[in-house]
Amino acid sequence: MRKVELIKGIESSALGFGCAPIMGSVDSKKAKYAIECALDNGINHFDLARSYGYGDAERFVGKIVKNKRDKVVLASKFGIYANWKANLLKPVKPLVRYARENLKKEHNKETKNNHIPKIADHFHNRLVLRKTEMLKSVEKSLRELNTDYLDYLFIHEPIDTLTYFDELAELAEVFKKEGKIRGWGLAYMQSQQSLHETYLNKFDVLQFNNSSGTFEYDDVVKSRGLMSNIIFSPLNGGDKNKSPKEKFNKIFEDFPNSVVLCSMFDEKHIIENVKLVY
Repeated sequence: MRKVELIKGIESSALGFGCAPIMGSVDSKKAKYAIECALDNGINHFDLARSYGYGDAERFVGKIVKNKRDKVVLASKFGIYANWKANLLKPVKPLVRYARENLKKEHNKETKNNHIPKIADHFHNRLVLRKTEMLKSVEKSLRELNTDYLDYLFIHEPIDTLTYFDELAELAEVFKKEGKIRGWGLAYMQSQQSLHETYLNKFDVLQFNNSSGTFEYDDVVKSRGLMSNIIFSPLNGGDKNKSPKEKFNKIFEDFPNSVVLCSMFDEKHIIENVKLVY
C-alpha cells in the first residue's frame, strides 16, 4: 500500500477507512471483519468521530486496534455528538438496520431520485465550538479509543464561521505539547469553504469532500493538488460517465499526497480499492 505523510512522521495509507457506518448501519460482526480485512491489505488510516455509530464507533474500533496502536493512524473529530435519543436507540439498533434496509429497497423500486430519510440526524446534536467542549470531547475520544493520543483531531463540519478559532487553535497547540494529538485540522464540506477562508491555512491538514467532475474540482486541484489533504466522498456526484475505478484513479493522480477515505465493508470492494493504490 502506498503511504503518504500528511504531516512529518505520520505515515498513512493513501486509502483510508471511513468508520462512519460502524455500529450504526453496519453491525459489529461485519465491521470487525471489514477492519481486519483492511488491516491485512495495508490500510492503516482510520477516520472516526465522536458521533459515529451513535457514539459507539470509537470504542468498537479501539478494541480492535488495541494491540496495533503503533501500526495504525487514528483520526477523530469533535463538534457533533450522539444525543440522549441515541442512548435510547442502542437496544433496537438491529431493528433500525432492518427497517432502513427495507426502506432503501422500497425507494429503489419506486424511483432513483428519492432520498432515504437521514435517520441519524435525529440522534445528533452540535456542540458549541469552544475550548471547554473541545477539551471534554478529546478526553472522551481518548478514553473510548483506549489510547493516549490521537494522530489527528478535526473540527467536525462546522456550519458557521469559527468565531472562537483562536482559542481552539491555542488548545490544539497545548494538546500537541502534551502529546494528546499529533496534528489538527478542519473537516468541512466544499460548499461551505467560504465560511472558513480566513483560517484554512492555519490547520495542519484539511479534510473535505471531492469527486472528479464536480463543478469546483479543477479549482481544488489547482489550489490543493500537491498539498496534504484527506478527501471523502470520492464517488459522490461528479462525472456520471466515469466508473468508480476511473474516479478513484483520477483523484489519486490529481492528489498524490492525500489520503482518500472510503467506507468499505465488503471484502471484494476493499481488495479492489486497494489494488488502485499500489
